[in-house]
Amino acid sequence: QVQLVESGGGLVQTGGSLRLSCAASGSSISTLRIASMGWHRQTPGKQRDMVATIYNGGGTNYANSVKGRFTISRDTSQNTVYLQMNNLKPEDTAVYYCNVVFVEGDIGFDRWGQGTQVTVSS
Repeated sequence: QVQLVESGGGLVQTGGSLRLSCAASGSSISTLRIASMGWHRQTPGKQRDMVATIYNGGGTNYANSVKGRFTISRDTSQNTVYLQMNNLKPEDTAVYYCNVVFVEGDIGFDRWGQGTQVTVSS
C-alpha cells in the first residue's frame, strides 16, 4: 500500500509564486523503487496534461508552457517531490496532480495524488 499526499495549492495573483509538495508513503514503500515523480494538471472538460517530471537518474522534462518558470525537484530521502512555480499566469489555473511511478521487481505501477487546486487571478 502506497499513497501520495499533496499540499501547497492556493490562490495567487499573476506573477506570484507557489510551491507544491507531494510525499509518498506507505507500509510497502521500502520495498519499492521510484522510477519517476511528476506533476500533471487538469482543467474542467480537458485532459490531464504533464507539467513536469523528474526521473530516477535526476533528469527532468517540462511542458513547453512552463519552461523557465517552473522547477521540479525531489528529496529522495523523504520520497517527496516539489514543484516550484514562479511568474504564475492565469492560464496556469488548474487542479495539479502528483504522479509517481513505482517499480517492484519487474512490475511497474503508478499512483496519483488527490489533487490540489491552483488558482491564478488576473
